[in-house]
Amino acid sequence: MTAAPWTATVLTLFPGIFPGPLGFSVPGRALEADLWRLRTVNIRDFGLPPHASVDDAPFGGGPGMVMRADVLDQALEAVADQPGPLVYPGPRGAPFCHELARELAAGPGMVLLCGRYEGVDQRLLDSRGIREVSLGDFVLSGGEPAALAMLDATTRLLPGVLGRRESLDEESFTGGLLEYPHYTRPACWKGQTVPEVLLSGDHARIAGWRRAQAEQATRKRRPDLWARYLENTGNIPAPDRVMQAKGAAHGARPQATDERKHP
Repeated sequence: MTAAPWTATVLTLFPGIFPGPLGFSVPGRALEADLWRLRTVNIRDFGLPPHASVDDAPFGGGPGMVMRADVLDQALEAVADQPGPLVYPGPRGAPFCHELARELAAGPGMVLLCGRYEGVDQRLLDSRGIREVSLGDFVLSGGEPAALAMLDATTRLLPGVLGRRESLDEESFTGGLLEYPHYTRPACWKGQTVPEVLLSGDHARIAGWRRAQAEQATRKRRPDLWARYLENTGNIPAPDRVMQAKGAAHGARPQATDERKHP
């Protein structure tokens, strides 16, 4: 029996937002090829009469409205047969990252609950064991833009979505590093030339240069990732590998750099 394609189920007050950008380019072609599936559910269909209400004023006072637990619970019950974990995009959640995208892509799918207004009743999140995930330290008008970004990042990791597996192997965050810079024709543009090593045809030198560039970018732009990279891998940065190799050639004992000791 053939397994069903990876399936995303999105509960939202605005189903017209989807597939949106997911209908174009890489995710769009994969969606058309049935490499993954997208189902949207209108939360308003489960609203309370007479006006299909889905929210109410917060207990304890304060501005805005809160989405009701009883309404959302009915909506989630209607998709109980859909595969994957329940995910609620919100600023209080754990940061979304490449590793989480890989984890989600390895499963059968995911169910995304898109909040609006001031958010959803905490009792729903607790009772359903919903995983809260944040796209970043900022506030959006609703969970839909975050859901689109999470689905784009996740679906491109599905088997067959990208033509070349190497495209995934060398991307940012793969191996814990940011990606190295890219260049293409023309070789000289506005007085700026492509690094000579990329024109050398020496694949070993090119690989070493790219690794060093990835490490340099990560160390400079994302010290948090750099510290985690050193801690998790114990790898020696490319410039330090060169110094150690030179030292070993002269019989010298390799020395740890300050950055190595204090990432």
